[in-house]
This record gives sequence, structure tokens and C-alpha cells, in this order.
Amino acid sequence: MKRLVAYLVIASSIFGALVVSSCANIIPPTGGPRDSIPPMLVHANPPDSTTNFPGGKIVLTFNEYVELNSPQDNLIVSPLPKIEPYPEAKLRTITIRLKDTLEPNTTYSINFGRAIRDINEGNELKDFTYIFTTGKYFDSLELSGRVLVAESGRPDSTLIAVLYRNLDDSAVAKENPRYFARLDSSGHFTFRNLPSGTFRVYAMKVEGGMKRYTSPEQLFAFADSPVVVNSSTKPVVLFAYAQPPEEKEKPAGSTTPARTGGIIKTGPQDKVLRIQTNLENAQLDLLSQLEIQFNGAIKTMDTTKARLTNEVYEPVGNVRYRLDSTRKKLTVQSNWVPNRGYNLIVAKDFVEDSTGRKIIRDDTLSFRTKNTSDYGSLKLRFLNLDLSRHPVLQFVQAGQLKYSHVFTDRTVNIKLFQPGEYDLRILYDENRNGKWDPGEFFEKHRQPEKVQPLQRKLEVKPNWDSEVDITL
Repeated sequence: MKRLVAYLVIASSIFGALVVSSCANIIPPTGGPRDSIPPMLVHANPPDSTTNFPGGKIVLTFNEYVELNSPQDNLIVSPLPKIEPYPEAKLRTITIRLKDTLEPNTTYSINFGRAIRDINEGNELKDFTYIFTTGKYFDSLELSGRVLVAESGRPDSTLIAVLYRNLDDSAVAKENPRYFARLDSSGHFTFRNLPSGTFRVYAMKVEGGMKRYTSPEQLFAFADSPVVVNSSTKPVVLFAYAQPPEEKEKPAGSTTPARTGGIIKTGPQDKVLRIQTNLENAQLDLLSQLEIQFNGAIKTMDTTKARLTNEVYEPVGNVRYRLDSTRKKLTVQSNWVPNRGYNLIVAKDFVEDSTGRKIIRDDTLSFRTKNTSDYGSLKLRFLNLDLSRHPVLQFVQAGQLKYSHVFTDRTVNIKLFQPGEYDLRILYDENRNGKWDPGEFFEKHRQPEKVQPLQRKLEVKPNWDSEVDITL
């Protein structure tokens, strides 16, 4: 009997195990959570913060396999040696060979930026810095500050701040800087382990291995006067600017023909005069005039060969035709009526460019003006605006200036305004020409005009009145 009970117990156990195994979902083991921890330094030879540094090479050992990402762009050595070291990664080590003679009694720092990362997951060890001194003591002074792009009033973390011992203006174009510091996302920088002394302070965008000021079109900023670095040095604020690039002449026939609004069929690319207009979907913006862009400079224009009519072909009076200074853009000016159809009728010999090209045949451009309900209206009140600084309100979309308003008082009233979402900023227009002007460093030491971005955005809706009070 006891043996029978034992058999029954064993059978029951086997049956239960079979049932459980048949019902359970078999889940393969996972690899665990993704590694998100950057490499960690476990040993340095010579050790970090070494005094009386002998030179030669530095070997950094980490807790996992590492690689270097664009070290030529990320590595910053201060003070900058004549021959910059180039680090090499192998397995868990990074080796820096110093190919230049180090200066005596000088504190050096090597900042890797975003160069060091692990091989498996690409986790970055950001701004890892190794320091040493060739003397008995470390230089311990600091200089901090901030850089803003003058035209926008916003930071640009791709710039670097630099220090020069040579106080001559020409040094920034002829020599490499003495010290470097990166900007954070807010535009702040800090030079550490500095000796006492007098420095010129600049900021610039460096590309292609060049670490100096090479072009007026390069973003560049300068302090008004040399800065004396000591234990009580105050932070500095720099405003970066760049001269706008010169517009280069495009060769005739290099642009793509565009038939905006339905004017002027063209023939072979190099044998006829081609045009573009500022119409969108055959509609003219009430806030602009009709513009016609040619692919060649106009030599002759006979305005008697052009007629502007309404939609039933009745002549429109008070029409003016004006070529710009390049003679490539024609503006047709009129007192445009909202929501009205127009026809611009031109003969093929209306215009001729300097190479003798004409429009291929007589043709008509038909278009319609937008309605006032397509626009919004604005009434903005600036409660604490300093009019003595000659402010100009700028409306910006996607970083591009769309419209400017010169203040005469603290209110802005605009009956027709293009709908959309706008960033707002205030230009302090020192020379009162209504636009932003860059600075000029050499000889004049003239700072760029400043722009203050506003924290709020403005949304303009069609057929809607927007009234807003703004406090700066």
C-alpha cells in the first residue's frame, strides 16, 4: 500500500511538471539594460596634476575599450604648443605624445572635448581634462565670460574663446592663440589654470584646423581693451559678428527657369531672356510690389511695350516700372486693390539684355491680389522700451529677418501683417539706418550693434486682431 501511494505521488509530480512546462512561455534571457555609462579613467602615467612634468608622453588607461572621435577638432591644449600633440587610442589606453619642447614653470591642460567614447555604445566622456605643470606650482587664476552673436542676441556653442599674450591687433590674424576655452550651450566660457598677466580676449569660429582670424566673413568677437588677469578679474561679455558675404555675379543662363504666375514661355536656355516673379500661386502679396527677375542685365527697356490692366482688360493708371542697380530686377509699382485680378501684357521687345536676348514672344502675366482677410492686424505695446537707444522691432522666422519696424513711440500698429509665428527681437540701432550693422576690429575697434531677443513668440492669424503688452 505504501509503495502504491509513493507511485501515485511521483506520477502526480511528473504530470504537474508537464502541465506547467506546456503552459509557460519560454523567454530567452535578455542582455540587460543598455550601457549608458561613459568610460572611466583608472590610471594615468604620469598621474594627473603632476608637478615638474618631464615631458615625453602621457598614457591614460580606462575601464573599457575606447576610441577617439575627431580628435583634431575636439582636443584643446592650453597653452597651445607649436607642434600640437595627436592622441592615439588602442584597446583601453589613449597615448598622447608631446612633440614640442614644453615651457618651464608653465601649467598645461589637455581637454578632450567629446573625443573620448567607448567602442561598444559610443558613450562620450565629455570634457575630460588632464593637467600638469613643468614647475613646482600650478597656475590657479581664472577668467570667465560669455559670447553672444550680436545679430541675434543668442549664443553659438560652436565658437571658442581665445587669449593672446601679444596685444597687437595683427596677432589675431598672424599667430595662434595662447589659450583656448570652449563655450557651453549658453555661451559661457571659463579659462582655468591661468597665470597672472595681461591678455587680449577674442572669440571666433575656427574650421579646417586654422585657429586664428582669417576672414571678415568668419564669426569673430573682441573685448574693447586688454584684460588683466588677477584674483579679482571680472567676467567679460563679447559680441560676435561677421561681415555679410559679397554677392557673386551668376553667369548668364545659370539659373533654372521658373514659370510663376504664367508669364513668358521660354525657348532654349541661352537664346532667350528668362524670368522669375515673386508671385505665389498666381497671387500678389498686398505688402509688396510685383517683382520680375531676369537672368541677364537689362540694356534697354521700352515701357510703352507693356500694359497693366484689370481682370476685364481695362487699363490701370499710375503704373511705374523701375530697374534696380543690377538692372536684373524690375519692379512694377501700382496702387494694388485687394482681391482684384490683373494682367501684365508685354511685347517680346519690351526688354533686351546686354547680350541681345529678348522675351521669346508677346505674352500675358495674369494674377490676383490677396484679400485683406488673408492678413492679421497687430497692436503691440512695449511698456518699458528705452527710445533713446533708437530701437527697431524685428520679426524673425526660422532665423530669417522678415520685417522691421522703427519705433517712434512705444506702440506698434500694423493693419495688414503676414500670418505666421514670429520670434521677436529688439535691435538697438546706433547709427539709425534701420538695419543691423556688423563691427570692425582693425583700426576702428567698433563693436557691432546689439540685438535683444524677446522670450515670447508672436502668432499672427488671418483676419484676426492681435493686441499684446510686452515688458522687456
